[in-house]
Amino acid sequence: MRLPQITDLGDLSGKRVLVRADFNVPLQNGDISDDVRIQRVLPTFEMLQSAGAQVRACSHLGRPAGRAEKSLSLSPVRASLSKLAPGVELLENLRFDPGEVECRDSTVDRLISGCDAFLNEAFGVSHRAHASVVGPPGRLPSAAGPLLVHEVEELLALRTAAPRPFVVVLGGAKLAGKLEAAEALCEIADEVLIGGALCFTFLAAAGHSIGASFYNVEHIDVCREFLRRSGSSTLTLPEDIVGLSASGCIGDPTAGGEVRVFGADLPMGWRGVDIGPATAARFADRIGEAASVFWNGPMGAFEDPRFAFGTRAVAEAVAATPARTVVGGGDSADALRGLGLGEAVDYLSTGGGAAMDLLASGDLPGLAALRSSWRSAA
Repeated sequence: MRLPQITDLGDLSGKRVLVRADFNVPLQNGDISDDVRIQRVLPTFEMLQSAGAQVRACSHLGRPAGRAEKSLSLSPVRASLSKLAPGVELLENLRFDPGEVECRDSTVDRLISGCDAFLNEAFGVSHRAHASVVGPPGRLPSAAGPLLVHEVEELLALRTAAPRPFVVVLGGAKLAGKLEAAEALCEIADEVLIGGALCFTFLAAAGHSIGASFYNVEHIDVCREFLRRSGSSTLTLPEDIVGLSASGCIGDPTAGGEVRVFGADLPMGWRGVDIGPATAARFADRIGEAASVFWNGPMGAFEDPRFAFGTRAVAEAVAATPARTVVGGGDSADALRGLGLGEAVDYLSTGGGAAMDLLASGDLPGLAALRSSWRSAA
């Protein structure tokens, strides 16, 4: 995939460049608790400033749903940039404007006002057709930043030439954005292991009792058809589940509640909160036997220490295997770093959903917009 790069923008001396960055950083009491996403884009800012450009950065933070929320202001990021990248202007949270997600022309007009070029350095949102992602390439000379280029190269190499066997591990809670990608991954992977809250819609579709577990009822029929087509040879579901009784509370061990391990069926009132030990061992074995692995999404409610076993087992297996390992961002990356294993994988992507979508489809809206801009300019 040929993406336009910074050198394709020509002489940038005296020009203002709009950079779509990903500063969706974790905050604790208003302070940045992990500035990895800021640190990773600093070389890009330095490259642009060394070329004589003025840099205007923009980013989202959280999901404020089109209204300003003080707790999601980019002020802490702006304060950090003032020290780490003096001279870089940072706009306020893009998602305070409903036109960002709705991709309104008026929002694009506001973003690019006074700018001469656009650089996409936010791989983690390049699967979104948002105003700041697909809008500027239609109006300004545009390019992919070095971080974005590297992400694309790593993931497309895995998609087109993954050493076999290729094992994909999927978890997390959201099914709506992952179902089509999971189906596509079943076509290119040798085995897809499903854990996390994601698994309960599949288990329900397979006829299992899932108790009070979170699931997407509107996708039951789609999952049932998916299971029928893919078969057990490609898609692997949990054989045992850790359940929490109705009186318990995820994240609060002091609230009481009983924790038990069940088979693939949960009694009424019980919530599935993690894959069971047999499933964790099976997943770890599959990862250990693989020649390449892609992991996206935790295996349970790992933020609660009682339900972190499955995610820890997968993280340790991914870190230990000699296979080529690529991990999608978000919670998977947080889990690895929390265990001190972030440096033990071959590639840690900055985007969870974007990484999975690119691996599954081979393209993203943000990348297509950049290529279209380049062709138009040519």
